[in-house]
Amino acid sequence: MDKRNLTLLTDFYELTMMQGYFNNHNNDIVIFDLFYRENPFKGGYAICAGLEQAIEYIKNLHFTEEDISYLRGLKIFNEDFLNYLANFKFHGDIYAIPEGTVIFPMEPIVKVIAPIMEAQLIETTLLNIINHQSLIASKASRIAYTAKGGPIMEFGLRRAQGPDAGTLGARAAIIGGCVGTSNLLAAKLFDMPAMGTHAHSWIMSFEDELTSFREYAKLYPNNTTLLVDTYDTLRSGVPNAIKVFSELRDKGAMPDHYGIRLDSGDLAYLSKKARKMLDAAGFVDATITASSDLDEYLIDSLFTQGAKIDNWGVGTRLITAEDNPSFGGVYKLTAIKRGDEYEPKIKLSDNPIKVTNPGNKKIYRVYDKESHKVIADLITLQDEVFFEEEPLLLFDPQATWKKTYLEGGSYTLRELLVPIFISGKCVYESPSVMEIREYCQQEQNTLWDESRRIVNPHRVYVDLSSKLYKLKTDLLNNHNLK
Repeated sequence: MDKRNLTLLTDFYELTMMQGYFNNHNNDIVIFDLFYRENPFKGGYAICAGLEQAIEYIKNLHFTEEDISYLRGLKIFNEDFLNYLANFKFHGDIYAIPEGTVIFPMEPIVKVIAPIMEAQLIETTLLNIINHQSLIASKASRIAYTAKGGPIMEFGLRRAQGPDAGTLGARAAIIGGCVGTSNLLAAKLFDMPAMGTHAHSWIMSFEDELTSFREYAKLYPNNTTLLVDTYDTLRSGVPNAIKVFSELRDKGAMPDHYGIRLDSGDLAYLSKKARKMLDAAGFVDATITASSDLDEYLIDSLFTQGAKIDNWGVGTRLITAEDNPSFGGVYKLTAIKRGDEYEPKIKLSDNPIKVTNPGNKKIYRVYDKESHKVIADLITLQDEVFFEEEPLLLFDPQATWKKTYLEGGSYTLRELLVPIFISGKCVYESPSVMEIREYCQQEQNTLWDESRRIVNPHRVYVDLSSKLYKLKTDLLNNHNLK
């Protein structure tokens, strides 16, 4: 968050492997892909996030004298290697999918082209950064979708797994669709809206609830949201809130924004009763905000029950991604440069989903030209070129008989990976978080509703070009013949 030197934020084996490469004079140029295998939350997509922090990490990548001294004290690294580390700098190329983009399994989110020692060192930290923020952004997008346009406020700091998770998680939650955060540090660092009302302790610190509401309204005359469930929501909280709103109305001092917050109890029942009470008193524009262990499933259920809730404060289950606490991104070697060409590499497994896609690759997103909805993603080899005026045949690489034929002119293409570092120099400027959020909303609108539904979503296919599919098949067959 604060440009700390994260060079040693890595797995020990990255450095032991680096020393092995160093001792064997092996610093070949290689390609690594960072990707994930399955959508989190059993969803139909994910949202990539964390690129800005990954860029800061690479820019600041160096071993300090203190780092070298610590590594020397482990008595496992030789002096020649430590001298190499003392002058270490990243010289490679990095391509990535921009933050806020909708992504799907098996496609490279980040592609690293660099000497193997450099590419190996950055594996763990890139995964740590991208995995965490992509997870939270994906969770936030699901919650925002079920809220049907109702604003979602991120309230999770006190339940996050530490300051970094709380602060960077808030950043990712805004990217995914939240409108603001209670985390003041995150709001300051990333220029995001800070939001919140008051706690039960505010009310309990006064002799009675009504006085606490009156004092709060005096303090914040333009934005007055009163927490009504400290004692008795329907017999005390809502009536006292109505009394304060009536007093403000009589004085001609109605706030620009006002309403109540429910933080416990049966939110569907209480919101419906509270809505009737507020409307009967003439406060039809008073908003009802709900909090209390919310997530996409509970919000969806509340809507099904006819809940009258306008705004949502979502905390624990968002910031911790409670039902799917890890993103599962991996970082795999896909090619080694031999002369002027790249020799493709493939990882095999008895589990088909763990078999990697070899070679130097790029990704095309295929859109329906009329609706601009996503048809599929197409992973190709780097040297392949496609033209929108020509027919395009897509096929499922796992079930090749499943084919989609697109007439020329009926679709559009967009290349997803963009250059971030070239020869160690950053060539990309990260947008602001709020700009990424807006872009992410546009991205999600390119999905069909069937792919956004929370339960049993339609799968968006990630296909391989015929040339890449043949390369992969040949490598598999050749291995089986050995």
